[in-house]
Amino acid sequence: MAKTKELSKDTRNNILDLHQAGKTESAIGKQLGLKKSTVGAIIRKWKTYKTTDNLPRSGAPRKISPRGVKMITRTVSKNPRTTRGDLVNDLQRAGTKVTKPTISNTLRRQGLKSCSARRVPPLKPIHVQARLKFARAHLDDPEEDWENVIWSDETKIKLFGKNSTRRVWRTKNAELHPKNTIPTVKHGGGNIMLWGCFSAKGPGRLIRVKERMNGAMYREILSENLLPSARALKMKHGWVFQHDNDPKHTARATKEWLRKKHFKVLEWPSQSPDLNPIENLWRELKVCVAQQQPQNITALEEICMEEWARIPATVCENLVKAYRKRLTSVIANKGYITKY
Repeated sequence: MAKTKELSKDTRNNILDLHQAGKTESAIGKQLGLKKSTVGAIIRKWKTYKTTDNLPRSGAPRKISPRGVKMITRTVSKNPRTTRGDLVNDLQRAGTKVTKPTISNTLRRQGLKSCSARRVPPLKPIHVQARLKFARAHLDDPEEDWENVIWSDETKIKLFGKNSTRRVWRTKNAELHPKNTIPTVKHGGGNIMLWGCFSAKGPGRLIRVKERMNGAMYREILSENLLPSARALKMKHGWVFQHDNDPKHTARATKEWLRKKHFKVLEWPSQSPDLNPIENLWRELKVCVAQQQPQNITALEEICMEEWARIPATVCENLVKAYRKRLTSVIANKGYITKY
């Protein structure tokens, strides 16, 4: 049977007004274009409850008792990777038979929903403390200082396929809690590796790393691309170079090379991709590349170079302007990975 359309509040009030004016149910129905039974139902409700508003409906009783709700909520809070099947089995052993959708609906009412676990670097206590130290030390640095930094990093871009996901139960804004994330290791495969840099003035050079990178190759990349990028970006005197603590970057020979070239290097906390704004550019680059669906490595490389060159200088400028927010987020998150 089709569901009937609910009468508006104005229509129900009109029925009452006409009834109190002495009109019959049939007359009211004809005047308002309603069935006599509908008019009668509204009048009877008013006589019984002194209102024509919809009364609270009890609905079907919950299949999971309050005790059962507490049990499954406690389970997923302790282990967010618990599956719906596990929870169905737990309740069945307790004498309650439910389906997986019921589990989802129940947990959603508790503010929990199933989400893909974020991939983040594994953090040890020493990493957390180093990140907090860095954030606190630079929190009051003027914006001009960050504008004079050249940010750099490597990334991998896949031709086909996507990373596997893992679902977890979590509350809103808790996607980066350690229990809700998947630890990752940098450069665990892929089709092409890129090195790039940028500053607040725009993107610097982007090059493809065609062989397995070692310290000597990294120094060659810097020799051929770092200073030309700084010149193209018209960096001010005393500009600072940022790179992470990859062993190739921190090798004694690399440090000595940077010292001899008189490059100032920003001291960097390990395992801190969220503190490097170039990660935002990598993400945008990967989205643009995926949309064009390159069919081979050559096309993949060409599209990467084209899209990198198209990045507006204003995007780079805004990323650097908002750098203080990254630092405050790290402090607020007690040193753990934040959104970036």
